[in-house]
Amino acid sequence: MNRKNIISAVIFILLAALTFNAIFKGNDMKAVVLAMSDLHPVYFVAAMATAFFFVSAEGFMICYLLRSLNYKTSTAACVKYSFVGFFFSGITPSATGGQPMQLYYMKKEGHKVSDSTVVLMTVAVIYKLVLVVMGAGILIFCYNPLVNYLKGYLYLYYLGLFLNTLLVVVLLFIMISPKCFKGIVIGGEKLLKKCRILKKSPKRTEKLIDMADQYHEAVLFFLKNKGKIVTVILFTVVQRCSVFFLTWLIYKGMGMEGITAFTVMSLQASIYIAVDMLPLPGAQGITEMMYKTAFSQIFPGASLTASMCITRGLNFYLVLIVSALVAVWCHFRSKAI
Repeated sequence: MNRKNIISAVIFILLAALTFNAIFKGNDMKAVVLAMSDLHPVYFVAAMATAFFFVSAEGFMICYLLRSLNYKTSTAACVKYSFVGFFFSGITPSATGGQPMQLYYMKKEGHKVSDSTVVLMTVAVIYKLVLVVMGAGILIFCYNPLVNYLKGYLYLYYLGLFLNTLLVVVLLFIMISPKCFKGIVIGGEKLLKKCRILKKSPKRTEKLIDMADQYHEAVLFFLKNKGKIVTVILFTVVQRCSVFFLTWLIYKGMGMEGITAFTVMSLQASIYIAVDMLPLPGAQGITEMMYKTAFSQIFPGASLTASMCITRGLNFYLVLIVSALVAVWCHFRSKAI
């Protein structure tokens, strides 16, 4: 873990402390704990399994795409990359630290940087694209409920949808345009040399140009094999819906009735869309505040804070702790390689 990631981790911990203080301040914690204890164990286990499936699913897709490029890689190794990505995304602003660390460990284990970059960018673009399509659908077909539930946070939904759409367009352009990607790679190297971070090296420049060419070849391979992209898109839809379904499992597990799974999942999706691109590690604080506003009409009394603690605890904090352990294991294992 480099200095930047350590600083991000410290900021993350401080934000977590402030978030927990804001959440629990003014709440009757006995009532909250009592409401949490009402959660049926079967639904709790199902929700936990859903949280881990959400992260593992990215690993399944990485494995599928790598094997498409003729890499002999195990599913377990790729799931490991997804947990590493989740951890570093969770502690860095706008989730910027995940893919670089995934790329680092993939390179360590013998994957070409060019191929790994294409695979990770493909997963990222499709992930964001599915989120944008879902967000646009919610906005078009569920506008009135969205206004009713999100209230003052509706502007964040618009901002999140816009930023995610912009990112998808930029990433698609970089992927499809070989000249653009090569220009970014070579331009980045020149900038680092001007800043004296890198020394002049004709061999390195030649390797970067070669990597850019290999990257383009991998992109062309996926463009010619559209069936593989369709498979990843469909699986990403299942992955995205799983984490939204988790909230409905908590709703049912706490004995609630009257609200459809579609409504609960749409609300959870709207929160994800709103906070996904915000420059806060793990979108801490704002996610919890939006949850309490969006679900205030669905979870009555102490069950609102209880459901938020369980939902956020499972789909973020618990998975983050496990991901941290995986990242530590990868760190020490990479030194032995």
